[in-house]
Amino acid sequence: MRFGARLVAAVEEFGPLCAGIDPLPGLLAEWGLTDDVDGLARFTDVCLEAFAGHVAIVKPQSAFFERHGSGGIAVLERLLADLAGTSTLSLLDVKRGDIGSTMDGYADAYLGIGAPLGADAVTLSPYLGFGALEPALSRARDAGRGAFVLARTSNPEGAQVQQAVLGERSVAQSMVDGASARNAGAAPLGDVGVVVGATAEHGLSLQALNGPVLVPGLGAQGATAADVARYFPGLSGLVLPSASRSLLRAGPDPAAVRGAAAATRDELDRAFART
Repeated sequence: MRFGARLVAAVEEFGPLCAGIDPLPGLLAEWGLTDDVDGLARFTDVCLEAFAGHVAIVKPQSAFFERHGSGGIAVLERLLADLAGTSTLSLLDVKRGDIGSTMDGYADAYLGIGAPLGADAVTLSPYLGFGALEPALSRARDAGRGAFVLARTSNPEGAQVQQAVLGERSVAQSMVDGASARNAGAAPLGDVGVVVGATAEHGLSLQALNGPVLVPGLGAQGATAADVARYFPGLSGLVLPSASRSLLRAGPDPAAVRGAAAATRDELDRAFART
């Protein structure tokens, strides 16, 4: 089954919240864990127990695994494999973007059939040109996986590139339009999403996307459920608000982390019901 269809089914069952798995050094310390591969593995096991089969999709941040070297990558590989046997989808936040054979290599690592770090979807950076993503998007399509393309991020530095205007549209809008073209005619949902931050008005037209919108920034980064509902009303696709630290700070008890996710999901439901 294609990624878009699997995502629709997961959201229908569990709601739209995307739970981040960010093993930051400070969080490891808060949980009483060591900042090494052993602590990382223990942290990851708690997240797996808390989220798998309880949320639609989780988003491990690859950087916080990579910082532990080959041992950290092994923990990430095991996490992705364990998630593959559950009803919760995985979105690996790697923000890869390159050209030619290098993009082919990233596609082999994350998106191909039998990829060693295969996730249900990954994040991609299109700022070497949307067309440079073709190897990754094609490999994802062939393997039934998905991709989320950075469009309008919440960091202030991003505006220099993303809000630059080419002709009559911003660079960020051109990325949304590229994803929309990939999703045209797909049902119930296309496989190519976009990433749009929740901390400020984005100024994008998302009505033709026919795909998911990953909305990071909920919770610790300052965005509220009401912000998400206000900035992303009435889309034809799915809105996936993402929270990480605001959920994980409830740990290390898996039930407490799961409860924080449930409370955030309920808050999102109430906010969207008011719009």
